[in-house]
Amino acid sequence: MGRLRVSAAALASPRVISLGCRLNIAESERIRDLLGDSGDVVVINSCAVTAEAVRQTRQAIRRARRERPDARLLVTGCAAEVERAGLSAMAEVDGLIPNAAKLDARAWNVPERAAPLPPARTRAFIAVQNGCDHACTFCVIPQGRGASRSLPVAAVLAEVERHLDQGAAEVVLTGVDLTSWGHDLPGAPRLGALVQAVLDAFPMLTRLRLSSVDGVEIDPLLFDLVAGEERVMPHLHLSLQHGADLILKRMKRRHLRRDALDLVARLKARRPGIAVGADLIAGFPTETPAHHADNRAVIADLAIAHGHIFPYSPRPGTPASRMPQIDKATIRQRAAELRADVAREHTAFLQSLVGRPLHVLTERDGSGYSPEFARVALPANTPAGMIMTITPTSVTEGLLQ
Repeated sequence: MGRLRVSAAALASPRVISLGCRLNIAESERIRDLLGDSGDVVVINSCAVTAEAVRQTRQAIRRARRERPDARLLVTGCAAEVERAGLSAMAEVDGLIPNAAKLDARAWNVPERAAPLPPARTRAFIAVQNGCDHACTFCVIPQGRGASRSLPVAAVLAEVERHLDQGAAEVVLTGVDLTSWGHDLPGAPRLGALVQAVLDAFPMLTRLRLSSVDGVEIDPLLFDLVAGEERVMPHLHLSLQHGADLILKRMKRRHLRRDALDLVARLKARRPGIAVGADLIAGFPTETPAHHADNRAVIADLAIAHGHIFPYSPRPGTPASRMPQIDKATIRQRAAELRADVAREHTAFLQSLVGRPLHVLTERDGSGYSPEFARVALPANTPAGMIMTITPTSVTEGLLQ
């Protein structure tokens, strides 16, 4: 799966530590707004996607308690639902906040505030969807997030406007199952309609990016926007999970290998420079060497430049946890092979950008990201939040791994 993203505010009160997905990052910003100046509080916004994610959550709790021994330490997020008993028993934890209530000021015992402005960020993560109605056999997230629900268009536009007013140069639409956005709204609009509404409402927005999407749920308008709209970034991250059809069926995924190949081929025919990312699981129960070979091959077949590799771990209450398991050593080895395959594709992808002018969004850490989500080194003391044209001369001189 790659390293979990971890972000934290400075040690001033309150502090919010976010683990896991981009949706958690977006929600952590809202929690920070809700808490305001409410005292010496530490919040762990946890993840439960794998056993390793839960281990990192426990590790973050212990570290936070060591650093802030007198703070009130509260845990929310998916692990606070899925691992409720275990986390509540930790001596370091003062309380759990239900995942479904974590954006409600009442859950934190703080007064309601009138639509606080988010802090200035170069890239704004906007959670437009939450929860999931699917039943993938390996996944525990529906237990932690509940049923799928969508943020109405007007609310999304208000969020985008606030972030743009604060200086964000790029908007990232995110969700647990992003491409299911709209099914619960009047008229059941599709995600393409939301993306078009954002683009129409904010002509000054030059960079709109999507987080992970389910390829079989990409509607025709969304496909056309990803394939042909310059302001939609040429970067598509697929919730692929595996490259072998039998494993996909045992996962209860709704696509087959050929569906992903066809989607990417059609997109690249329209937009040849689009960068493809994907989530892949190593060592799913019953996975044979031949299945693993198919999983490795799909990386090259799709030229997956941005890969998140998840070593399989059984999650409580899931059907996959009751299937015949692969031994941990084999899972680790297969995950390492998948990561090596992705690294080769990533290097080839970076090489393809050498000598090309790239419109880079500058970050605070001395780097920036191209539209294809390639990380680019910047000149010293470059201000954050600018769009600069950078032409890398080599992978090691300009493009960062």
